Amino acid sequence: MQKMTPSYVASALAISLALAFPAHADSAKNAAVVKEAPLRAHLAFLASDVLEGRGTGQRGADLTVAYLETQALALGLKPGNGDSYRQSVQIAGVKAQPAESTLKLEAGGQALPISFGKDWVFAPGDATASHSFNADLVFVGYGITAPDEQWNDYKDMDLKGKILVMMVNDPQPTAAQPNRFNGKGLTYYGRWTYKFEEAKRQGAAGVLLIHTTPTASYGWSVIQNSWSGVERFQLASGTLGTQLQGWMTDDTARALFKAAGQDIDALRAAAEGKDFKPVPLAAKLSGEMKAAVRKVEQFNVAAVVPGTDSKLKDEVVIYSAHWDHLGKQGDTGDTIFNGAVDNASGSAALLAMAQEAVRAPAKRSQMFLWVAAEEQGLLGSAAYASAPLWPLAKTAANLNLDSLNFVGATRDIGTQGSERTELGKLAETAAKAMGMHIAEAEPDLAGGYFRSDHFNFAKNGVPAFSIESGREYVKDPAGSKAKAAAYDKRYHQVSDEYDASWDLSGMVQTAQYTLNLGRLIANGAKLPEWKAGDAFAKPRNAK
Repeated sequence: MQKMTPSYVASALAISLALAFPAHADSAKNAAVVKEAPLRAHLAFLASDVLEGRGTGQRGADLTVAYLETQALALGLKPGNGDSYRQSVQIAGVKAQPAESTLKLEAGGQALPISFGKDWVFAPGDATASHSFNADLVFVGYGITAPDEQWNDYKDMDLKGKILVMMVNDPQPTAAQPNRFNGKGLTYYGRWTYKFEEAKRQGAAGVLLIHTTPTASYGWSVIQNSWSGVERFQLASGTLGTQLQGWMTDDTARALFKAAGQDIDALRAAAEGKDFKPVPLAAKLSGEMKAAVRKVEQFNVAAVVPGTDSKLKDEVVIYSAHWDHLGKQGDTGDTIFNGAVDNASGSAALLAMAQEAVRAPAKRSQMFLWVAAEEQGLLGSAAYASAPLWPLAKTAANLNLDSLNFVGATRDIGTQGSERTELGKLAETAAKAMGMHIAEAEPDLAGGYFRSDHFNFAKNGVPAFSIESGREYVKDPAGSKAKAAAYDKRYHQVSDEYDASWDLSGMVQTAQYTLNLGRLIANGAKLPEWKAGDAFAKPRNAK
């Protein structure tokens, strides 16, 4: 673990502040060149134990916001919300209390011998502290209603008050329909967030998702760390979720279906066809669910470099990264989820980029936006999109950074999602100017386009995508690929910690590329648009 002594912290702060005001004079040669030293200093501090994992609603969150706004002020960035760098995000915090709950799954007249965390997890989706259940379970396949795919897993069945059991991901492609639901790539219909939303629209009392590592794209430990013994959050206003939201392991689902007299594999196979109909299970959820509920105020941090053109300065390019991670959890051992890669890296990169943008502004304005509560369901960016600090109709693009390259420089750069818009050509131009090329597109198996903060901009008509590391490493390609792949075991674990030995050339490269692309957009003749026919091709929200 990277331990941060008071003297080390003071040094890191001093270095980062000093680097905000470089001693050498500005020139065309060094304008807008992202430096490694400030990026590393910010990364080391943001990922340190001092900020306690930057958990939503925790002390570390307050410290992080204070650090970001102080750095923005030191860099000479203008406040993005009137005279403040902060945008309030009102959140409801919910923590399941399984020890005080009496929930049980019953099938064949018997309660399943399962335990919270190990076999299943649950929490209220409507920010209500107590619920009583005596509800029948219904298997609804993938739980999708998709008119564009002529697909309806609900077949107009009345599911009010039911507990819906469903699979994550999308119906898989077939030989006859290789491109249905985007082929092997995940669509928004496959995301667990969509499934909770659709269950609410169906009037269900709750949802239990069946977890498998292939369909979720991550192991059960990720679910445990996000649901067991921790506070979960939702926006405090707007449409609330179902009474119960939860997951169960594949083993738990198999035991449940067997006890209910059903063959889970046969039902899964049936759910791959559009003629599938909901299947009532001879099972029910009963008992009391208890939770601790509180209201929490978090903050997005927004800072602006004004544009230089008298007309174009009213339009803006937004660079974003989420500052939060999972915070402190547990009582023994290493309790801090430092989130060095996810996403101290993106937050630090924005600070290093902003330092250069101030010295070399563009025609359009540029906003640096650190959003809250991404790990809780993209809540900070959702709050921004619903109450934007800059009219979305005048927002040229959103370029998002999440989990940057800590391995080393690459010959390519990931811009998946840019091809949906006119940003795709600009992305190629920016890469070529840096001697790189765009990484070969791969099927979006994990639904990455729908899992990062840019998605809330895209849903509102703003061309948006996340910039990711390439895969063609300059140094030791095989060893570098292995090092990058090994991160999967640290994802959302306490082991995602800063390492002073990291080669940050790739991280600097990604930050530089993002700033260069943003400047191309900011200096362009017109606002980029979506390609005709894309699912998000609609006018920018006029807010």
